[in-house]
Amino acid sequence: MITSTKNQQVRWIIELNKKAKTRNEAGLFAVEGIRMAKELPLERTEQVYVSESFLKDPENRKLLERFSSYEETSDPVFAAMSDTRTPQGILALVRKREYTLDELLSDQRPPFLMVLENLQDPGNLGTIVRTGEAAGVTGILMSRETVDIYNPKVIRSTMGSVFRVPFLYADDLFGALRELQKKGVRFYAAHLEGTSVYDEEDYQAPCGFLIGNEGSGLSREIAALADARIRIPMEGEVESLNAAVAASVLLFETARQRRGGILGKEAGKGPAGSKIKAE
Repeated sequence: MITSTKNQQVRWIIELNKKAKTRNEAGLFAVEGIRMAKELPLERTEQVYVSESFLKDPENRKLLERFSSYEETSDPVFAAMSDTRTPQGILALVRKREYTLDELLSDQRPPFLMVLENLQDPGNLGTIVRTGEAAGVTGILMSRETVDIYNPKVIRSTMGSVFRVPFLYADDLFGALRELQKKGVRFYAAHLEGTSVYDEEDYQAPCGFLIGNEGSGLSREIAALADARIRIPMEGEVESLNAAVAASVLLFETARQRRGGILGKEAGKGPAGSKIKAE
């Protein structure tokens, strides 16, 4: 049992949680919680740590049967290792997964992509990954400046979807989008200058949505690549939506169309003159 917070493994895990650079160099990230432990891909799980009190519960010990081995720690040590205020007593180190642009298009379904430029909020990214899986997204493409998807807060927000949804950080987002357009993917920008209401478009063909930074939106360069700029009608004095909320609206409109084979132009049309901006 590990009983000291000065233990080298403990100090390294604390650093792994805090620094993307450490995660990148190690090729590992930390995953916490009972529900996430049930989702872990065993072939990528390197090490499992559990607290002393965690082992006192028979159901918890049954969960550990998934793993070939685990390391026990004292409760104070586990609390130091944890990135949460109320640790559940189980933490795993998992190998990072690298995807390619072709893998984002390898699904048998028509491509359905989310493209995120410079998102900074971990909760927004995690929610988009989780909602994306629920809506049937085939991949998520991100600029290199977008928050690290292996950030512990992002991982928790995905509730396991991070293990199933293909994603890629592009060193050259502009170039990646141009390549995808050559392959027949049509991109829609959530933009203040949107001229089309989001549910008037047809998303059954290969498509992707461009979502910009929470504060500044899409860059001019990326927005200029969009095949169309769209807006979500809103009432009252609201001018913008949270990035994850805006993405969710677009994701489930696409899911609705693809599920029922209904073209957006045949759906009910909302009021014009409203604006959209992810914040």
